[in-house]
Amino acid sequence: MVHNFNSGPSILPKEVFEQASQAVLNFNGTGLSILEIGHRTPLFQAVLDEAISTAKELMQLDAEHEVLFLHGGASTQFFQIPMNLLNEQETAAYMDCGIWGSKAIKEARIFGNVAVVASSKDKNYTYIPRQFEIPSNAKYLHYTTNNTVEGTQMHFVPETDVPLVADMSSDILSRVIDFNRFSLIYAGAQKNIGATGVNMVVVKKDILGKVNRKLPTMMDYRQHIEQGSVLNTPPVFAIYVCMLTLRWLKKSGGVAAIEKINDAKAALLYDTLDSLPGFRPTVVKEDRSKMNVTFFIDNPELEKEFLALCKDNGMVGIKGYRTVGGFRASLYNALPMDSVRVLTDLMKDFANKKM
Repeated sequence: MVHNFNSGPSILPKEVFEQASQAVLNFNGTGLSILEIGHRTPLFQAVLDEAISTAKELMQLDAEHEVLFLHGGASTQFFQIPMNLLNEQETAAYMDCGIWGSKAIKEARIFGNVAVVASSKDKNYTYIPRQFEIPSNAKYLHYTTNNTVEGTQMHFVPETDVPLVADMSSDILSRVIDFNRFSLIYAGAQKNIGATGVNMVVVKKDILGKVNRKLPTMMDYRQHIEQGSVLNTPPVFAIYVCMLTLRWLKKSGGVAAIEKINDAKAALLYDTLDSLPGFRPTVVKEDRSKMNVTFFIDNPELEKEFLALCKDNGMVGIKGYRTVGGFRASLYNALPMDSVRVLTDLMKDFANKKM
C-alpha cells in the first residue's frame, strides 16, 4: 500500500479517482470522454454549476461573493490581485511568513507600494508574528493562511477594517472559518480541492473596479464573473475533479466533520514527534500547521536512513522542501488516519532502535 504524504499535487479520495477515470472513458453515459466534451455545452455547464454551488455551500458564502475557477494556479494570483486592486501610488499591506508570501510581495511591488507589516524571516519562518500594525490607508492585507514549505499556519484571522486577501492554497476547506470576512481568497486546487491545473478564486464583488489602469481582459476578475468562468476555454477535466472532490467533502459531512479528522491526524503526529528522542519539529507549538508537518532528525546521518525506510514502507512525499531540508508530512483532507498511524509507528520503532 502507498501512503501519499506529497505536498501537492497530493492525495485525493479514492472514489474521486475512480469516478474521474470512468469519465475519461465515458462521461455520464454519453459515449464521450470528459476530455473531449465542449466547454460551452450543457454537459460541462452542469459540472461547473455543481462545483460553484457546492463550494459556496461548503464555505457558507453570502450573495456578495463569487466563485471562479481560473487558469494559472496561485502564482498567477500573486500579480493578478494587485493588478486588479492596487493603484500605482497606493499601498497594500503584506505579511511575509514564508516563501509564497515573499513571492507575492515581489509581484505586488510591480503595481504599487507594499508595506510589509509582519515578517518571521528572522527565525527562518518558524513562527507567525502576532504584534503588527496595518496602515489604515492600506487597500488590503494579504497573507498566506498556511505555509506549505515551512509548516506554519495562521490560527487566527487578523482584526482589521482593511479588506482581507488570503492565499489558502494548502488549507482551504480543511477547517471551519468565516470565509465571508475575506474580500478575496485564492487556492491552487492540487491539495484539498482537486487536480492540478485550476485555481479557485472567491471574490467579493465590491472590491473590484477601483483601479485606474487598463486591465487585459483575461486578467480582469469582472470579465470572468460576467462570463461565469468560461471567458475562454477552461481546464474542463481539472474542474470536473474539483467538482467530484467538493461533492465527496459534502457527502463526508462538510468542513466541520473533516476538521475533526484533520485535528486528530495532526495531534497524533505532533504528539509522537514531541515524545520521541531524536525527532525535532521545526515550528513553535502555537503556530504548527495541521496540514504540513515539518521536522528534522537531530543526527543528520540518520536522515537518509529514515527516508529510505519510509520509502521501503510505501511512504512517498516525506522529504522536506529543497530549501528547508528535513522532512515534511502533508495531512490533507483525503489522507486517511491509517497512513498517519503507519508513519508514527515507523518513527517509534526507528527511535527505539537508533536513538
